[in-house]
Amino acid sequence: MELVIRLATIDDVPSLLNIYAQALDNHKVLSVEAAKEIFIKQSQYPDYHVFIAENNGTAIGTFALLVMENMAHMGSPSAVIEDVGVLPEAQGQGIGKKMMAFALQYAKEKGCYKMSLSSNLRREQAHRFYESLGFNKHGFSFLINLP
Repeated sequence: MELVIRLATIDDVPSLLNIYAQALDNHKVLSVEAAKEIFIKQSQYPDYHVFIAENNGTAIGTFALLVMENMAHMGSPSAVIEDVGVLPEAQGQGIGKKMMAFALQYAKEKGCYKMSLSSNLRREQAHRFYESLGFNKHGFSFLINLP
């Protein structure tokens, strides 16, 4: 396996949508045009990046990483990882582990004092995966759905 993790480009949007559809969103995703508009907006956020994992040029995984500046914690930034997904047929091959190691290294290089993520309560397999990587359940996550 020739795994490459790189910054996604606007040309990767169809591949990203395919991964989201199969790994995250129960086959319900935006149109390519709508997703490209959002990708352009996201690219304007400082230190927000979407990464794509490819095996021999085929997109098989993705994650987004936001590094946030912080006035607390002596100015040390923190990182939030979102939208972690690996195609079902590529799961169990260490792709997710390599993506998370990449994200952790990126956050360390940016001087982050922590990296956090949230996961739906029902995603117990994902919880075990994150715990196997050293993530700890910490506090509570609160959510309010907005109309």
